[in-house]
Amino acid sequence: MKKKLSDCKKACVVRVTKLNADAELKRRLISFGVMKDVIIEVLEYAPAKSTIEIKVGSTRLALRATEADLIEVEKI
Repeated sequence: MKKKLSDCKKACVVRVTKLNADAELKRRLISFGVMKDVIIEVLEYAPAKSTIEIKVGSTRLALRATEADLIEVEKI
C-alpha cells in the first residue's frame, strides 16, 4: 500500500519513495532537499491540518496538505 506524507503522524520519520508532483512543484521540492530516498521527519500540523511542518536534514519546511499528498513515503 502506498503511504503519503500527509498520512503520517507527528514525530513520524519516513523515507521518500516517489514525488508525484508536476514539474514545477517537483523542482521546488528538490531545491529544498525533498527528493527520492531522503529522510523526512514530521514535526507539526497546523490546527486544521491545512499545512504540515517537516524537517529535511537541518532544514524545516512548511508544506500545504495538498503538496504532502503528492509525496509517497515509507516508514523506516
